Amino acid sequence: MLLPSTMPREVRAPLVFLMCMAFANWLSFAAWQALLNNFVVEHSGFQWAEIGITQSVREIPGLLAFTALFWLAIMREQTLAYAALLILAFGIAITGFYPSFFGVLATTFIMSVGFHYFETMNQSLQLQLLPKRDAPRLMSYVTTAGAAAQFIAYGGLAIAWKLGFHDYKKMYVVLGGACLLLTALAMAYFPKFDGPVPQRKTIVLRRRYWLYYAMTFMSGARRQLFHAFAGFLLVRKFGFELADTALLLLTTAALTTVFARRMGVLIQQFGERRTIMLENLVLMLVFAGYALTDNGRVAGALFIIDGVFFTLMLAQRTYFQKIGDPADMASTASVAFTINHIAAVAIPVLFGTLGMINPSLIFWLGVCIASVSLALSMLVPDDPGPGNETMLAGRESGHAPAGAPA
Repeated sequence: MLLPSTMPREVRAPLVFLMCMAFANWLSFAAWQALLNNFVVEHSGFQWAEIGITQSVREIPGLLAFTALFWLAIMREQTLAYAALLILAFGIAITGFYPSFFGVLATTFIMSVGFHYFETMNQSLQLQLLPKRDAPRLMSYVTTAGAAAQFIAYGGLAIAWKLGFHDYKKMYVVLGGACLLLTALAMAYFPKFDGPVPQRKTIVLRRRYWLYYAMTFMSGARRQLFHAFAGFLLVRKFGFELADTALLLLTTAALTTVFARRMGVLIQQFGERRTIMLENLVLMLVFAGYALTDNGRVAGALFIIDGVFFTLMLAQRTYFQKIGDPADMASTASVAFTINHIAAVAIPVLFGTLGMINPSLIFWLGVCIASVSLALSMLVPDDPGPGNETMLAGRESGHAPAGAPA
C-alpha cells in the first residue's frame, strides 16, 4: 500500500518498518493457521477436545507475555521483535514433521512463543513510534500490510491445493523459510528505531488503567472463541476442505486490505467509545449466527464478517495510548497481552469439552462474553485522556502524575 508523499520522514520510516514486520509475521502465521485444522483432522484425527487443548497450548506463551520485560533488560525492543520472528519461523517450519498429538502441541508452543513475543513488541512499538493524533489511521496501514500478507498466503495455499500440491510437510517448510528470509532482510535494511520516551522495564499496574485491563481480558475471551472454534466448526460440521478454508480466508484478507484504512479513519472520526461498542454488537450477532445456523454458506459469511471487523480492535489500543503514561507503553503492552490470554488459555479446553456435547453452546457463551464487553465499552469516555480514563472518573477527580504509582 502506497503511503502519502506528504507524510513526514520521521513518521514514514518507522511506519514502513512496522508494516514490513507485520507482513512477515502474518504471511507465515496466517498460512500456519489456515493449514492447521485440516492438518490435524487428516493426519492426527483430532476431535473438539484435542483442538481445544492445542489452542490452549497455543495461548500459553501469550499468558507469559509479561516475561518480555525481562528480555528488554538486555536487548532493545526491535531486537526482541526480530528474535521472535526467527522463533516463529522455526516453529512453523518443523510443524509438518510431527503430526502426533504431542508433536502438534510442541511445535504449536514453539511457534506461539515467537508469535506472541513479536505481537507484544509490535504493539509497544506502534504506541511509541506513531503520533497519537494520527494513530488510528497509521495503525490501519500496519493492519493493511498484515492483511495483504494474509491475502498472499491464503491465495498461494488455495492455488497450490487446486494444483494438487497436498504435502503439508513441504508447505510448512516453505512458510517458515519465507518468514526467516523476510526477517533477515529487515534486519539488514532497517536502522534502529526508538520511541521518544525511555520505557520502564518493570511490570506496571495502575488503578486508572482498570477499564483497559477489563476490556483486554474480555477481548481475549471472545476472540479466542473465533480463533479456536470458528474455523474448526467449518471443517468438522460443514465439511470444508483446505481449498475452501483458504478461499474463505482469502476473501477475508482481501476485504480487510480494502477496508482496514477506512476503519482506521472511522475510529479517528467517531472515537474509541462508539467504535468499541459497534465491534461488540457485531460480535454478538456473529456468535448468535454460528449457534443457530445449519448452513455452511451462512457460517462462511459470518466467518468473513468477524474477520473483517477484527480491525476495529485498534480502538482499544488507541484508547490506551490516549490515557497512558508514555513511559508505560512497553510494560503495559506486555501486561495487557498476559491479561488478554488468561481467559484464552482456559477457554479452548473448557469450551472444547462443551463442543463434544453441542457446538452451539460454545457460541451462545460467546454472545454472553460479547455482551459483557459491550457493557464495559459504554464506560469509555468520548474524550479519553489522563484523568478522564472512564465515564466514572471525570477530569475534576484528578489523576496520578506520570511515574507515580496509581
